[in-house]
Amino acid sequence: MPDNPFYITTPIYYSNDEPHIGHSYTTILADVLARYHRSIGKDVFFLTGLDEHGQKVQQAAESRNITPQEHCDDMAPKWKKLWEKLHIQFDDFIRTTEPRHQEVVKNILTKVMDAGDIYMDEYGGYYCVGCERFYTEKELEGEKCPQHEKELEFITEKNYFFKMSKYQEDLIEYINKNPGFIQPEHRKNEILGFLRQPLDDLCISRPRNRLSWGVELPFDSDYVTYVWFDALLNYVTAPGYLGNTENFEKWWPQAVHLIGKDILMTHAVYWPTMLMSAGISLPKKIFAHGWWLLQESKMSKSLGNVVDPLKLIDEYGVDPVRYYLMREMVPGQDSNFTVESFIKRYNSDLANDFGNLLSRVTNLMHKYFEGKIPDWGESTPAEDKMRENAESTTYLVNELMKSMRINEAIEETMQFIRSVNKYLEKQAPWKLIKEDQKSAGRVLITASESLRIGAKLLQPIMPNRTQTLLDTFGTETSELGWGQIMPGNKLKKHNQLFPRIEIHKNAESRKAEGT
Repeated sequence: MPDNPFYITTPIYYSNDEPHIGHSYTTILADVLARYHRSIGKDVFFLTGLDEHGQKVQQAAESRNITPQEHCDDMAPKWKKLWEKLHIQFDDFIRTTEPRHQEVVKNILTKVMDAGDIYMDEYGGYYCVGCERFYTEKELEGEKCPQHEKELEFITEKNYFFKMSKYQEDLIEYINKNPGFIQPEHRKNEILGFLRQPLDDLCISRPRNRLSWGVELPFDSDYVTYVWFDALLNYVTAPGYLGNTENFEKWWPQAVHLIGKDILMTHAVYWPTMLMSAGISLPKKIFAHGWWLLQESKMSKSLGNVVDPLKLIDEYGVDPVRYYLMREMVPGQDSNFTVESFIKRYNSDLANDFGNLLSRVTNLMHKYFEGKIPDWGESTPAEDKMRENAESTTYLVNELMKSMRINEAIEETMQFIRSVNKYLEKQAPWKLIKEDQKSAGRVLITASESLRIGAKLLQPIMPNRTQTLLDTFGTETSELGWGQIMPGNKLKKHNQLFPRIEIHKNAESRKAEGT
């Protein structure tokens, strides 16, 4: 079994939502990290899924005049279809309505109750249906939800509470002793700032007469479990908390939670204290990324400003969309989405720098070497420099990927690709061929090997079109080391890797072919 297994999770998405670019970004990011860690020989477990309980789901089902379960069964294939279209290779897709998960929820609720950490009390607070949570006055500006900007309902009722405050000091101590637990740094500081104030206990139930769609409390059938207490437990259900101790012990200590910054509080405060009460170790890392903005506003269904990823894929292809999302967002910061910036990035990086280089190299080999990869020949200082550049880029990109700085890893790779273009321009094999065929061949195989390495570095981000490039050269090795391309290999024909998008034409004519 490989050392240091890698367990990556996305949030589980609300099943009443239509998928949008924000959801796609998190899931693609998880997929990129999963693919990368597989490529360096790690054993990987990648989990995503759907949160299928709660008031929003119940209301969505009622509006359609169907049962909540029927609604969830109708929505789940839509999400799976999108992930398939985005080339997401998850290992498990969990739904919180599954018996395996409900069993875990009831087991852990019983443990927390037995630990003396659950009690009943009457509570009044401002409640947001969209967030499915109560807000304290110190979290609010006025009486509006900070996420949805809607008036909140003040609700008073008897409920069960989790003694979250009991674990406040333990959580502070853990965060301080484990500086990499919450990332990026400013999110960790945000949570520590919040924890400087007294921590309220957490309401973990809803009366069945107000909300029937949820996991029934194992100790009171008149109540169902608060959706967040239910949903968060998916992270321990999937790796085998009940029924597969060996699996759980393998994966859980390596858990990395990818989340949007809007659910940082639930993951960095609610979740760790729940685990502490249940006697379960904490995840390895919680990483909160920023929002995708459209005209400076967060994309959300309630605001009506979402970008449909399926339409974007249909028009431009999957790999370019994956590339743009990974390249444009600095992890932890917000990023603005515009079609104009997408096209600019596509034409600059993919069409001009990467795709055009492949076309130039293969066209020259077809023209002068009968469509075969030429011999290496005797290396000169120019080739030695290209090799050194490839090796240093590979090392740096690996370090950046391990620290989840995906956008920087992509830019370093593209800088390397640009250096290959400069090498080709300077060496001018189309001129060399007139006097010295061997020298021209040496330049073309060097450029081809550099392209191969660039494609391998970009493969977690763009798995399909990079594979097209690798297939063109007939390379089957997964090695990143220099010198793997084989002289004499017959080039395979390929479509233009990244057809340039003409921005002044209509949408139909600017469609980018391929996947």
